[in-house]
Amino acid sequence: MSAVATPTATERIRNLAIIAHIDHGKTTLIDAILRECGAFRQNQQVQERIMDSNDQERERGITIFAKSATVWWEDYEINIVDTPGHADFSGEVERTLGMVDGCLLLVDAGEGPMPQTRYVLKRALALGLRPIVVLNKADRPNCNPDESLNEVFDLFMELGATDEQADFPHIYASALEGWAVREMEDEKEGLRPLFELIVAHVPVPTGEIEQPFQMQVTTLDWNEYVGRLFGGRVLRGEIRRGQTLFRVPVNGDEPRRFTLSKIWGHDGMKRVEREKASVGEILFLAGVEEVEIGDTICHPDQIEALPPLQIDEPTVSMTFLPNNSPFAGKDGKAVTIKNIQERLQKELKTNVSLRVKDLGQDGVEVSGRGELHLSVLIETLRREGWELLVSRPRVIFHEDSGKRLEPIEVLSIDVPEDYLGAVMERIAQRKAEIKDMAHGQDGRVRIEALIPTRGLVGYRSEFLTDTRGMGILASRFLEYGDFRGEVVHRTKGSLVAMETEKTTGYALDNLQQRAVMFVGPGEDVYEGQVVGENSREGDMVVNPCKKKQLTNMRASGSDDAAILTPPRRLTLEQAIEWITDDEMVEATPESIRIRKRILKESDRKRSKQIGGN
Repeated sequence: MSAVATPTATERIRNLAIIAHIDHGKTTLIDAILRECGAFRQNQQVQERIMDSNDQERERGITIFAKSATVWWEDYEINIVDTPGHADFSGEVERTLGMVDGCLLLVDAGEGPMPQTRYVLKRALALGLRPIVVLNKADRPNCNPDESLNEVFDLFMELGATDEQADFPHIYASALEGWAVREMEDEKEGLRPLFELIVAHVPVPTGEIEQPFQMQVTTLDWNEYVGRLFGGRVLRGEIRRGQTLFRVPVNGDEPRRFTLSKIWGHDGMKRVEREKASVGEILFLAGVEEVEIGDTICHPDQIEALPPLQIDEPTVSMTFLPNNSPFAGKDGKAVTIKNIQERLQKELKTNVSLRVKDLGQDGVEVSGRGELHLSVLIETLRREGWELLVSRPRVIFHEDSGKRLEPIEVLSIDVPEDYLGAVMERIAQRKAEIKDMAHGQDGRVRIEALIPTRGLVGYRSEFLTDTRGMGILASRFLEYGDFRGEVVHRTKGSLVAMETEKTTGYALDNLQQRAVMFVGPGEDVYEGQVVGENSREGDMVVNPCKKKQLTNMRASGSDDAAILTPPRRLTLEQAIEWITDDEMVEATPESIRIRKRILKESDRKRSKQIGGN
């Protein structure tokens, strides 16, 4: 009887990504995996969604940045990459899928495949990955995991999966309760069946350890002690700390020699320092400051560049300007256009889906994958103490053989039947084309439509209002298509302050009868600031600071206290969606204000006359 060969270190490595539509449970599943593998001390208090470590991720309840962790299960090293589920951050998905050999495709057992499920699966299949399908939230009542499984199979076939990819293994799970089973009738205790699938079906990393070292940079980070860190998967060979390596820039510049000063791997979520590493491992390295995503790190014996990472182009742009309002510098640090340009150049090194264009004195044009993608960047700058003015999002058009093309998205809506009429009317105004509609047994309706990206700008907040927060809306970029015609953005005008002063309850009481106010009493406002939404079309210049005239005459009821409706406080995303082309959002560390581009009324009138309006 022949002896069984002992697996090598590389053969015990499994690199996989977790991909899914937003809110289908990726990060919660990783929490469960970390617990099962003992990544936390016994009785250690750990916050939920431990991988969502960024403040904005925890506040918004979504994953924004791809992150990795390493767990050990029965001598197998399992490197897990958590990827975003929102379409605006799909650039993070694209650059990290190249680091792995397999993936877990999470699908909500009740909802089935959603728009972003299609996108991430299409990317994974194109790279030749063979996903393991995890039907998550199978513990919920009234879910139908087998129906969802059939829908997943149909999606695989629709996306052109090979026979091997379409013959995918699947498992039922509850990430929240921490169990996974091959059949729903099995005992629901722990995640062992999931680990067995991972070990059996995720391929061993390829690459020869005897060949010269090579790695492509897919992640950047910073450490206050050693400076720039750069990460990726070792594609071949091995390295030791102190070794001489070359960086081959992705932009085609000459290769640069450097000395490898540090190597880090992962133990759970923690980075641990290493003396050496070899093929198949996911690492962070240090030793060179000037490094970009897509660069190749290689051994001096074989200096060659890998192909650049393929990232889809942006579809939406905004203009960033320094804050020049009368309140500039009160909340944060005053900045110049040059400061903004320099900060955005740093952002480009890690935010691979971002594009930046210098507009001279007109500001900086920043392009990204959607409103949320750009609003996260603006919020980051706010938290760094910056004060900015930002424009309304604009879609990026293409020209093809003289035809004007615009980005088209697949819109998926799940809404109670009671609100169906209002939703249908709204999306029709925004040039949506209904492709499918299905009525569920739970009194909800699922709609799938094609809609221009322009039609989605400003719609999400309207949708939540129209459905009383009970609707679910998701979209993904599909293609560039024919221009769909003009889209009505907003039918109501703005209330614009005529002076710089503190607001009064007396003035707001009179204004709130014909408008929705954005400010409360005793707040500082300035001339040209938008203080509310008019009840009808067209802007109205008002005085929210008007004081009650003192008089010796008293009339019955004249001195009754004003009863003010609480103002509508717009979030950054809501403000960006709400404004029109002649307005801007003033984003500071303390405030979100809306203002006219031209603050003085007389200057606005003169501008309209010159423009012929």
